[in-house]
Amino acid sequence: MKSAVETLNPTRVRLTVEVPFEELKDSLDAAYKKINQQVTVKGFRKGKIPARVIDQRFGRGAVLEEAVNDALPKFYTEAVNEAELSPLGQPDVDITELKDGETLNFTAEVDVRPAVEIPDYSGIEVEVDPVEVTDEDVEKSVEQLRERFASTSPVERAAEDGDVVTIDLEAKVDGEVLEDGIANGVSYTIGSGELLDGIDDAVKGLSAGEEATFTSELKGGSAAGREAEVTVKVTQVAARELPGLDDEFAQLASEFDTLEELKADSRKRLANMKQFDQATQAQERVLEKLLELVEVPVPEKLLEDEINTRKHNLEHHQLGQMGLTLDKYLEIQGKTAEEFETETREAAVKGIKTQFVLDELVKKENLNVNQEELTEHLMRRAASSGMSPDQFAQAVVEGGQVPLLVGEVARGKALAVVVEAATVKDTNGEIVNLDDEEEETEAAEASETSEASEENAEG
Repeated sequence: MKSAVETLNPTRVRLTVEVPFEELKDSLDAAYKKINQQVTVKGFRKGKIPARVIDQRFGRGAVLEEAVNDALPKFYTEAVNEAELSPLGQPDVDITELKDGETLNFTAEVDVRPAVEIPDYSGIEVEVDPVEVTDEDVEKSVEQLRERFASTSPVERAAEDGDVVTIDLEAKVDGEVLEDGIANGVSYTIGSGELLDGIDDAVKGLSAGEEATFTSELKGGSAAGREAEVTVKVTQVAARELPGLDDEFAQLASEFDTLEELKADSRKRLANMKQFDQATQAQERVLEKLLELVEVPVPEKLLEDEINTRKHNLEHHQLGQMGLTLDKYLEIQGKTAEEFETETREAAVKGIKTQFVLDELVKKENLNVNQEELTEHLMRRAASSGMSPDQFAQAVVEGGQVPLLVGEVARGKALAVVVEAATVKDTNGEIVNLDDEEEETEAAEASETSEASEENAEG
């Protein structure tokens, strides 16, 4: 077999392959054997029909077609390996010449990974938010904890902001009560915004036993997105009572004996959270700078496939679970269809470029993924998917997705290498030392950052 490669553009090539006919022998033998098992000829046992009889009865062309279909994938793969190509997707194959007993010639056009030159990235500089925890941050955190330990007690008065009301709801569309439009005994905190638009104004001022009617757009159910006439009846009004802000509260809500100890712990936790956010921000901005330094052509077919995948996942998974159509989602987001298309294309381009660049970095830096790193990554992915680690691992193995997970971890390590080489300062001009974190944690965060750039980023 002889093959040659013609570069059509930076992301597409044409392979020209010439195969001497004798190299088709195994495929021809397999073709005769397959046809033998499929047909019957009077006077011959099944599977024992001579080749010349098959040629006479069914035509040599049918045998050649079967043999070529069997052989093409093997010769295509050999040509790809010989040329050291990294194909993307399926090739467009065209048989240019087939002479019985002489030769098989064909061409195969396929998208390939573009050559990516990684420049010196040690000069990358980015600016991030400083890690600053104010007294106000601490007070807000403690106040949120107080909210969690609030108690309620029924009151004989009209409902006010912050009260917890027990309500019955009935929704009508076009004058008809919906089958799934009745709910009784619903507990709702006025001002929380957790139910329907307009319900706060409707229930405020109502006492137990009173009702009101208002119009609102339904957020879910059989009539999601439609305007409904909603009747709300208050069956109980309860006032929320916050515990006192003292040592007794600290003992109730935590393992600490004093309020000061609780506040100190809150300050420490907030600082840790802000450090994590700062590291994530650094990784995102370093990645942006790196992508600016590298010229990465994107295969058009791969890009279109990625765009379609993102749209499908958004419409049929994310929005479907929320009971929203794409049009309704765009209305809520305040975006036009054209803006959505533009943003989706930009996100897809960034995702593809990120993968190409980080994969090249993995090769350049000779980065490997060990079993421990893969297991830790699998545990994080399982947690985010809502599955147990065993369930997630089984799904990954059965779906043949292990190489994808290995790639995610490797790309995370590659990004961590670039972040380590970059200069990161906060907005106060202070150098940020990200080496304070455990190396594994940095790689994990970087992996999540690189995944976020590759995965759905609509909105």
